[in-house]
Amino acid sequence: MAESPVSLHQGGGTLAQAVLASAPEGMLIAPIWRRIAAFMLDVLLISIILTFFTNGQLTLNLLNFELLRGGAEYILFFSSNWAILLTAHWLYWKYTGRAYGRSLGQRAFRIAIVHDTGTALDQQHWGPRAAGKLIYLLPLVGPLWFGLRDSISARSKDAEYRTAIDKKHSTVAAVDWSLPVETRTKLR
Repeated sequence: MAESPVSLHQGGGTLAQAVLASAPEGMLIAPIWRRIAAFMLDVLLISIILTFFTNGQLTLNLLNFELLRGGAEYILFFSSNWAILLTAHWLYWKYTGRAYGRSLGQRAFRIAIVHDTGTALDQQHWGPRAAGKLIYLLPLVGPLWFGLRDSISARSKDAEYRTAIDKKHSTVAAVDWSLPVETRTKLR
């Protein structure tokens, strides 16, 4: 008799269970394209707000490296523009995380940042996570080095489908509807 074209594979569970021993049954890891799109949506939102409040001047001055040749006053001005940008993003990621358990971009793409066990993060975790994400905003080196590095590790089974920030804080980006009911009720 010919072999059957249908084969059955037993056990194994979801990808999250195969990679993380502590993952709850049925938890799915969010694909990297969702994470990148959510990040870009967050950056776009904050950039629009900052552009509106500064009448476009902040955006123009961020990459105006000619200011660095103008002396201490211009260097301070250039640095203060970057400080405003980074502080605004840090505050956004920290307080949307505290309020909603994720950023608005992550919410739009149905991503939840949770502990390895599928439980929601506590309030004190959002500040350090937000500070870690600021590295992606640095010109050239942010997206090309750190972003690419983390995109590759978020697609790698060896890296447990996590970014450097996820590893540092023992978190995982999960698809929100695949989480246990107790965790989903904490997410807004």
